[in-house]
Amino acid sequence: MSEDKIIVTISGKDGVGIVAEIATVLAKYEVNIEDIKQTIMQGCFMMFLLGDISKSKYSFKEIKEAVCASGQKLGMEIWMQKKEIFDKMHTI
Repeated sequence: MSEDKIIVTISGKDGVGIVAEIATVLAKYEVNIEDIKQTIMQGCFMMFLLGDISKSKYSFKEIKEAVCASGQKLGMEIWMQKKEIFDKMHTI
């Protein structure tokens, strides 16, 4: 169901271990990564991730705080939102 899906957007200066760090945090919080796309444009790392939180015992807020804290540690900008909100924003 759409309310159990999250979209994570990550951007910042490219470096080693970005995907590994985010994937580790998501695994710790029992989030299943369903799709992931990334690119590097002139040294800028961009990643879009679709996750499923339906089997996580953690709240959306707890997961978001952990992912965003990880992003700060990496010096990356991270946005995380529920997919249903993301979809509605793009259908207006």
